[in-house]
Amino acid sequence: MSAASDDLLAKVRVQGAVPRHVAIIMDGNGRWARERLLPRPIGHRQGMKAVREVVEASLEVGVEVLSLFAFSQENWQRPAGEVSALMSLLEEYIQKEADELDAQGVRVVFLGDLDRLGTPQRAAVDRVMAQTAANSKLVLNLFISYGSRAEITRAARLLAEEVAAGRMTPAQVDEAALAGKLFTADCPDPDLLIRTSGEMRISNFLLWQLAYTELHISPVFWPDFGRCELYGAILDFLNRDRRFGRVSA
Repeated sequence: MSAASDDLLAKVRVQGAVPRHVAIIMDGNGRWARERLLPRPIGHRQGMKAVREVVEASLEVGVEVLSLFAFSQENWQRPAGEVSALMSLLEEYIQKEADELDAQGVRVVFLGDLDRLGTPQRAAVDRVMAQTAANSKLVLNLFISYGSRAEITRAARLLAEEVAAGRMTPAQVDEAALAGKLFTADCPDPDLLIRTSGEMRISNFLLWQLAYTELHISPVFWPDFGRCELYGAILDFLNRDRRFGRVSA
């Protein structure tokens, strides 16, 4: 850690309670590479280092859940070569990091339409989830082949099947029932959403869960996002007045 990140970490700890759940839209790998006249896959590879940095920083500061938007359903429409490179990086990340994540007490959870993954990638995903299933220091949610509209549609369909089977009545379909059918049913909603690269979009990520989440837009491309940027975003969050629709006293 640098002196700057040490200083920011100390300031966060002085402030007190950190956000329980931090979600991040990891954006800017391609533009990071383009600015350096490098192929896009090099940007994605550099982004893997940022993932490690942010996981370690989350452990240090006491975040309970870290959710990273890694690959959207729309990303399948990218050029085949780039998709193939991303899938290879997924396998590589799991192979390199699984034992360390396990040792640090991180429970890895992959969320999304995992049936679209190739056989090697799905096997790697299942393996790391099984290996880390008993850990509880940090839940690392990695969203792969994910889209929030599809997730909500799936939840509505599951509830409709429950009603059709007579296991629920229409009157029992409420917000809690729908939330219970989402991929994130076991997690608190995000307190803080960070989007890197300066873009002002949610990009079909956790639309239901972000209802009262604080947003932080970082101008930094994802490969350059590290401890200082995460701690700075958390300090920004700690200075917000979260009213959840109510009026402060």
